[in-house]
This record gives sequence, structure tokens and C-alpha cells, in this order.
Amino acid sequence: MTAPTPSDDRPGGGRPDGSAEDPRADLRWGTIPRLLADVAGRLPDAEAVVEPDAGIRWSFADLAVESARFTRAFVAREVAPGDRVAIWAPNSAWWAAAALGALGAGAVLVPLNTRFKGAEAAYILRTARVRTLCTVQGFLGVDYPGLLAGLDVGEELRDIVVLQGDAAPAQAPRGAAAPEPLRLDRFLAAADGVGDGEAARRSAAVSPGDPSDLIFTSGTTGRPKGATATHAQSLRTFGTWASIVGLREGDRYLVVNPFFHTFGYKAGLLASLMAGATVVPEAVFDPDRVLDRIASERISVLPGPPTLYQSILAHPERPHRDLSTLRLGVTGAAVVPVELVRAMSSELGFETVLTAYGLTESCGTVTMCRRSDPPEVVARTSGRAIPGVEVRVVTAGGDEVGPGEPGEIVVRGYTVTTGYWDDPGATAEAVDAEGWLHTGDIGVIDRSGNVTVTDRLKDMYVVGGFNVYPAEVEARLRECPGVGAVAVVGVPDERLGEVGCAVVVGPPPGESAGEFARRVLDWAGEAVANFKAPRFAVVMDSLPVNASGKVVKRELRDRLTSPPEGLEIYERRGKP
Repeated sequence: MTAPTPSDDRPGGGRPDGSAEDPRADLRWGTIPRLLADVAGRLPDAEAVVEPDAGIRWSFADLAVESARFTRAFVAREVAPGDRVAIWAPNSAWWAAAALGALGAGAVLVPLNTRFKGAEAAYILRTARVRTLCTVQGFLGVDYPGLLAGLDVGEELRDIVVLQGDAAPAQAPRGAAAPEPLRLDRFLAAADGVGDGEAARRSAAVSPGDPSDLIFTSGTTGRPKGATATHAQSLRTFGTWASIVGLREGDRYLVVNPFFHTFGYKAGLLASLMAGATVVPEAVFDPDRVLDRIASERISVLPGPPTLYQSILAHPERPHRDLSTLRLGVTGAAVVPVELVRAMSSELGFETVLTAYGLTESCGTVTMCRRSDPPEVVARTSGRAIPGVEVRVVTAGGDEVGPGEPGEIVVRGYTVTTGYWDDPGATAEAVDAEGWLHTGDIGVIDRSGNVTVTDRLKDMYVVGGFNVYPAEVEARLRECPGVGAVAVVGVPDERLGEVGCAVVVGPPPGESAGEFARRVLDWAGEAVANFKAPRFAVVMDSLPVNASGKVVKRELRDRLTSPPEGLEIYERRGKP
């Protein structure tokens, strides 16, 4: 598909409704290091990253300086072009500087979910053959390096840099080159041994087609896979994203979406660099703090999952807080009631409210609503394909279906991943010979091209904006003593959209159904990230299966949504 010619080459420019805006940020900047250098030159004194609680107010020039220090330190610590640098930390100015510094050194960024348990993080560190890990100690009381104690993190890991915390000695992770945590000041001190010219040469050597990041996502096999994106893909996709939503110079963007997610990192940090907007990173969503931050920092842009806006709307102090600066909200990742879209405009004061659809394998963006769309379209659909991307709905045999008919959503275009990391088999399974990415999502397209996601072939469900893949959770649950046959499905939840319910066959001899269910829930709470751990558990004599022996999860979901009399459903303590 040929993209229309844009009428403005800046994010936020072009047609008023953003209907044909493809500013080709990949051609304008080429690489993320060149983007940073450009905005630091154009807007040296404008605020780039503001973290009030840490006393940080970096201008774009400051951000470039701090990022270059990281680049020089990475070079000094022998991080080579193409090496993987992981960041396992909450949103902060130091996350941004470390990420941009790693990219400036030619490294590939590997963001890790801060909710991961040690085994989940170790798998990715080992699989991606990460060279350097940047992390924290003390965030929400967690010693992240300590979570890796005794685990195999791979032979390549040479440095663990503590961005925030005391870098207290922890039991070293198992592996020939596993290091003890290194304080940030000691790490950055190594930058003094590398000149600015060497760092500049390293950054200049990065090419648009080089991989910029490796973001891991789970599949139906339960084994996380790393989807690769290039500098050019990331820039073009989120230059377009910024243009369509209308992000502009001078906006103040409260980034609550985590940086380890495409939405936080690329639609947040990268899009703001392109537009010249100020990033205000928020480590944890807390309605009180967010309401205070909106007023104190004059926030104009606040994207997030529907639960974020619902929490703000329901807050008893909300009518008494100053929200007058709010201008732009972007949501998705769950069903969005039309009433919420209207309330975001009428009660929160947003001028623009948009929804979108994407997946990690498509650089996070496939379709978007436009600023001219009425609330009903924004709420009931995920909008139309962005310029340069094709979207179809097809049958199991690959034939395109008509408007309004359900089928699998497939995507083709520049956003599609160049491949899963070190997994050509999985890549070939996901992207066919004609370049179509098979999303595994069921949906329909209306006559205007608007996509509505109606179901998921992969059984993935969304908990408060986070994707959960049942096969991965089921694989971990089978490690719990007494668990054999198990199925995990998503069930509706008013606050989070969906939560997990584990259906286990049992109970084992000598244990009641209630004891078994509660033990499974408690075990899951320790074994997997909180958002993945099932909220509910049900004990059954058997699981419903089809003629091929596969569990019929639709039947389970229907049974749990309208539980028959006598079906006992147990709830986990410590809910997500």
C-alpha cells in the first residue's frame, strides 16, 4: 500500500484529523541517536525529562549529555555494537538516559517487565545473551539483582548496573561471568576513559536498519519470544503515531505506561523526542499522585489503559483538582465503553480521545482512530490502518472476508517485526511468505476500514493493560505439586477489564477442593508476576475437550462468566 504524501513533516502536523499523516521520521532522522542529537540542537533549553521527586529537570541538551555519559561508559565496559543491554527498572530519567546511551553505543535494548520474578527475567537474559543489565534495588521493596540469585542468567552477562539503590552485595547469579551489582557512579566513572569523539563515532556508525530493541512477548507455547525492531521501524511508526494523535512541541506528557512496554517507551519517550514534548515519568500508577502531578506539572498528555481513566474519574477528590491542562488521551488494550470516552471529554476535559490496536510483533501499532472520529467509533473500534500498513481479516485458509465478517486479523507493512530473536521457526510460523503477520486475533473490519477485535486465537487476555498468555501461566502452574490438568482463561473484571481464572482438575488425595485451590493460587502468586497470577481458581473433575483432545476454553469462559449453581470459585489473596 502506498502511503499518501504528508502535508507536514513534523509530528502533530499535517491534516487536522490526522487521517493521512506519515511524516517519515525514519527518513528525517534515520536512527534514534541522530534523533536525540537533533532535538538537543533544536530545543537545547526546553525541558525533556522531569522527575520532580528526584530533583531532576533535564533539558534536551542535558538529556543528550547524560545519555552520552552512558554511551561512553558502555564503550568503556566493552559493550560492542549489536550487544544486548537489558533494563529492568521502573520509569525514571535514568531509565531514559541508560536506554538512549545504550542505543548510542550501537547496542540492542532489551526492556524487562518490573513485575517479573527472577526466573522470568533470567530466562530472557539467558535467551537474549544479554551483555549488561541495568536495574534497581529497593523499588517497591524489591532487590532485583537478588531475585537472580542462584539462577542461570547466561554466560554473556558481564555487568549488573544499579541505576537506583545502594548496590548492596547480593548472592551472585549462577553463570561463569555473573558479576556483583555495580553502583551507578562507579559505572559512569568509566566514561572518563572514553573521549566524546569515540562516543560520537560509535553513535554515527548506527544504521537505520540496525536492530534497536528486542521486546519479549509470550506465545501459545508458553515460551517467551523476542520480537526485533529496527531504528527505522521504531522512528517511522511512532513519528506517525505522534502525528495522528497530535502530540506537539511544548506538550507535557505524564508517562504512566511502563517504559518496558512499547506504549511507554516508544509512544512515550521516543514520540516525545520527535515532537519536542516533555516527559514526566511516573514509576507506579497511584491516582492521588497522578492527580497531584497533573496540577503541579501542568500535564497535557496522559495516555493509558481504560482502568487509569476509570480510577481518576472515580476518585473522590477529582472534582476538586485542577485538570484544566489535560488535552490528549490515548487508550486501548481492553474494551472501552463509549460512556468512558464521553466522560473523558466532559468530566476530565480531554480535547482528543483516541483508541488504537497493535502488538509487539508490529512495533506496537497497527490501527488508530483519528481525531475527527465520533465517540462511538473511538469506543467500539480500534480505528483504521496507519499509512503504509495493510490490514485484512481472513479465514483459516487465508481468504479475505467481507466487511463485518469475523476472521483472523493479518498485517503487512513496515511495522512487522524483522523476526523473533534466534527463532526462525517461530518467525516463519508468524509471518507468511507474502509478508503477512498472523496476529492470532479475531476481528472484523467495517466498510470504513475500522477494525474491531472480537476474540483471540491465542487465548491471550489483558489485565489492566498487560497481556497475559495462558499457556505460559499453565506451564508454571503444572510445576505446583498436585497440579496436572489445568487451564487458565480470562474472565471479566470491572476494574482491570479481565483477570485470570485457573481451572484445575482435582483435588489430590487428602486435600479438600478449597485447600487445593487456595494452595494453587498462593503458589501462583509467588511463581509469576502479579498480573499473570490468576485471581480465581476453580476445581473440577475434568476439563471440557473437543474430539482432538484440546481444551475448549470458550466453554470454560462461558461457564465461569455465568457459573452454574454449586460451582465454587476461590479468590486469591493479594489481588493484582
